[in-house]
Amino acid sequence: MTRDLTGYGGAWPDFRWPNGARLAVSVVVNFEEGAEQQVGDGDTQSERMGEVLSVVAPGTRDMGQEQIFAYGMRAGLWRMLDALDRHCLPATFLMCGRAVERAEAQAAEIARRGHECAAHGWLWRPHSDYATRAEEARDLDRNIAAIAKACGEPPRGFFCRGSESIWTRSLLAERGFLYASNAFDDDLPYRDVEGMLVLPYALDTNDMKFFHPNGFVRSAEMVEYVEDALETLLSEAEAGKPRLLNIGYHLRIVGRPARFPAFERVLARLATLGDRIWVARRDRIAEAFSAHGAL
Repeated sequence: MTRDLTGYGGAWPDFRWPNGARLAVSVVVNFEEGAEQQVGDGDTQSERMGEVLSVVAPGTRDMGQEQIFAYGMRAGLWRMLDALDRHCLPATFLMCGRAVERAEAQAAEIARRGHECAAHGWLWRPHSDYATRAEEARDLDRNIAAIAKACGEPPRGFFCRGSESIWTRSLLAERGFLYASNAFDDDLPYRDVEGMLVLPYALDTNDMKFFHPNGFVRSAEMVEYVEDALETLLSEAEAGKPRLLNIGYHLRIVGRPARFPAFERVLARLATLGDRIWVARRDRIAEAFSAHGAL
């Protein structure tokens, strides 16, 4: 197995996004509540990571954890959708198939408001867990079908929890996906050795760090962290280097009132930057990068 530790090698393409900016910003919202593993749903184990680490014995239904996740769909989603409307900003929603199947009306509303509905796996689990290519293909197809039914069209992009399997990229290519996002290794899109367009994602400018001991505690900490990222990348963009900033959110995390300012204030900041940045859905970013021939 080889790993590419060179990438662009410091020779960045001369490229501008459609509005003339050199910095694109992708706002990503994860739609996975109801697709986390739960014994109560027939899974062999329940998700342990939530507001606190679960103390329920393995193999026992964890109704508390189920409710922590349900909050995202019942309350957090609407708060976040309304904020995106207020600031007139588009987002990409990474949708797990089982979550979409259980909350078709919510998924359909996301599409109706003009946001991208991308694939996030059938369950909220690493695709590296799959034992066979056939098992992964089956669940990927279920994910695609659920999104197509609820949102009116199949997903064009993919990102799963943790890591892809050794088969994921080829399965995506066979199904005509526009891009994959299981990559954390660059500030620009690129094509992998098989030709798949890769839009890197980020786990640092991501609200999941509210659930990690070395992460954020108060909403202002994430706002300041994202501001630092913006400052760095805007400086590089204004020096002629094209860039992509990814900001990730979850319905059950920043959908909560005390953490919601980490979403609202970042959106407000993005809206003030005008044409210094291009805020776009990930499929639009992929199309623009490909069309310009910047690869």
